[in-house]
Amino acid sequence: MPSLSLRGLSEQAYEGLRQLAIRNHRRMQEQVRLLIKREVRYSQVGAVERARQWRSVLAGRNFSDLAADIQADRNR
Repeated sequence: MPSLSLRGLSEQAYEGLRQLAIRNHRRMQEQVRLLIKREVRYSQVGAVERARQWRSVLAGRNFSDLAADIQADRNR
């Protein structure tokens, strides 16, 4: 499996990444791997085109306010 080494990462970026990994219950290496995979996937033209297609499919639909629905259910 290919590997990657990062140099010159600021302390602020490193600490932010560390905190993000902690919040997501992941090791830093797992968190970095996930972020890179997401960025690559979202930067591909196919992903943008799929998003456009979904927007056109969902255009004009009326979606209820999920928070209001949950609150109404709790108040029953």
